Amino acid sequence: MINNDVLRSVRHMLNISEFKLVEIAALGGGEVSQAKMNAYIKKEEEPGFEECPQNLMARFLNGLIYLKRGKDETRPPMPPELPTNNLVLKKLRVAFQLKDDDIISILEKEGFKVSKSEVSALFRKEGHPQYKVCGDQFLRNFLKGLTTKLRETEK
Repeated sequence: MINNDVLRSVRHMLNISEFKLVEIAALGGGEVSQAKMNAYIKKEEEPGFEECPQNLMARFLNGLIYLKRGKDETRPPMPPELPTNNLVLKKLRVAFQLKDDDIISILEKEGFKVSKSEVSALFRKEGHPQYKVCGDQFLRNFLKGLTTKLRETEK
């Protein structure tokens, strides 16, 4: 999944402005101008669209964790890792304090059946015999389901 889709999904999920997206990236150590962020959240067919760089996405995800859970000043900052679908899923799981059962429930509400062992395989280290790559469809359904869940709790 492209980074721009994740940015747009998080923006919609949290119902926040582009200005807040810039602040979240800054929390993770990423520097981006408002104009650049506006270009990143445009759809591919819109004029002015730019692809969000991997490094910025990694810092944005770290910033999201700091925003939702707080930053422990006694610990070193999280290193930015190049985001894969698995890493995006993992960072969202940490930011929103989700357990395997929460992820399964979120996906089931979207009509996407998954077992606990399949979910745990997505969080294993790459190279582990049980590791499973997170596909775009899985991540899309998860983002959509998480948005629905968070919007329901706002009401």
